[in-house]
Amino acid sequence: MKAALLYKPAPAEKDPLVIEDLPIPEPKDGQVLVKVEACGVCRSNLHMIEGDWVKYGLPSKSPIIPGHEIVGTISEIGRGVEGLDIGQRVGIQPLWTACGRCEYCLKGFEHLCPNKKITGETVDGGYAEYILADWRHVYPIPDNLDPVEAAPLFCPGVTAYGAVLKAELKPGKRVAVFGIGGVGHMVVQIAKLYGAEVIAVSRSEEHLKVAEELGADLTINSSTSDPVDEIKKLGGVDASIVFAPSDIAAEQAIKVTKPLGTIVIGVHVRLGEFFFHEEKRIVGSVIGSRWMMNNVINLAHAGKIRAVCEKYPLEEVNEVLKRLKMGKVRARAVLVP
Repeated sequence: MKAALLYKPAPAEKDPLVIEDLPIPEPKDGQVLVKVEACGVCRSNLHMIEGDWVKYGLPSKSPIIPGHEIVGTISEIGRGVEGLDIGQRVGIQPLWTACGRCEYCLKGFEHLCPNKKITGETVDGGYAEYILADWRHVYPIPDNLDPVEAAPLFCPGVTAYGAVLKAELKPGKRVAVFGIGGVGHMVVQIAKLYGAEVIAVSRSEEHLKVAEELGADLTINSSTSDPVDEIKKLGGVDASIVFAPSDIAAEQAIKVTKPLGTIVIGVHVRLGEFFFHEEKRIVGSVIGSRWMMNNVINLAHAGKIRAVCEKYPLEEVNEVLKRLKMGKVRARAVLVP
């Protein structure tokens, strides 16, 4: 099979991924072999590839195949697998597997399991023609979903869903979404499903056009206007959701959120001054559980959410990473082997 391998983290400009021919892996007990139809390119992939996460021990092996939002068809099944068939289309998300025994797994927060394995970071991912998966962590895909458009459901989709749940939105509430990229454009759609008024904030006019197309009530270009001034004119927001990897965006989100409001942060940022007397709540958010993942698939199946995608061949992976780094991906880039 062809696969994009990372031997050593390096800047995207240095073309860190190498396309090589590798043996197709064989599924062990409890595993399935999936022929990859599409794999989304996440900014967290870029962070790992460029070495930003070496201090966290990622990638945990070398070489490694990145990629963690995957749709494909099952081509082989190992022993002990139940309820799955060869030829069945499935999806794979960042949570490759969890221990199933710790307090987090037993409470349904398996994505916080300290012994979890992460697709494309601790085990080989989807920048390849085939991938192995734990049968308990694959998700059947309805036939009406295009594999390219379905792949981003398995990271941006479930991540956005989890973040919106934490924001506790409902009709009559107002939310500001900072960063309208791969995850942010999904947040806009899910927030609208809760009946909230959505303000989209981004430095990119192209990203703001996407937000408008997906139902945002107001867009603010933070490169030409001050989001704090603009949002405070409206009386502030009940919640803010931050997926812009920017300390400034996080600070702005805290400022525009009303007392007793919630700020949900799904990226690495440094928090500045925080006024405790306003009793605001700051909460982190990362991917989501299997229950959340299935809900996201059902929403897409019903046509209530969709991923805005750009399709590229696997061989162009280094160029895609450069485009992502420069902010030139409209919403989500998807690789097709």
